Amino acid sequence: MDAWEAIHRARRELAQDLAGFDEGQWRHPTLCGQWDVEHVVAHLTAAASVGQWAWMRSIVLAGFRPAVHNERRLRDHLGATPKDTLERFRAVIDSTVAPTKDLPAYLGEVIVHGEDIRHPLGLPSSSDPEAVTEVAQFYVSRNFTVDSKTTAAGLAMRATDGPFRAGAGPEVAGPTLALVMAMAGRRSHLDQLAGDGVPRLAERLT
Repeated sequence: MDAWEAIHRARRELAQDLAGFDEGQWRHPTLCGQWDVEHVVAHLTAAASVGQWAWMRSIVLAGFRPAVHNERRLRDHLGATPKDTLERFRAVIDSTVAPTKDLPAYLGEVIVHGEDIRHPLGLPSSSDPEAVTEVAQFYVSRNFTVDSKTTAAGLAMRATDGPFRAGAGPEVAGPTLALVMAMAGRRSHLDQLAGDGVPRLAERLT
């Protein structure tokens, strides 16, 4: 799979969804704590605009506090209006800028944050099973932007809609995207998962 192609496609699909949003939808809560839809979109624009050296400078100036770094970069990419914020996001759809070469992590960034927006609004989820499987395989193997490997440790993760299988122990089975969202620390998709490992997974997400 071409990771950059998948990243660009995921950004483009999200931009298409956002194009019809009204003010209420732009201000709607997401699965990202206190960020509303516009905040998450600005964060994705920032993520597509910061290369290795700019990222290092930003994280140093933030005192190595990722939350402070993310908030500052987000503010840099908020427009005067949601329409402006969307235009800034559209401008980076085909960007190939990333702080590191861990492209599955940045693909995960777009897929997870896209679902952070879509799920609370009842919108259809990302429809690229190959891309979601790629993220699942990365998440179960490494703690990177999220503690996904730790979250999945000691569990047998099994996708019911694709080829993803990983780990050993009590089973957690369900759609690949639901597994990805759980490994990304979201409780929102637990009701889509089944198996004797779900209670243990749920405990880790509290």
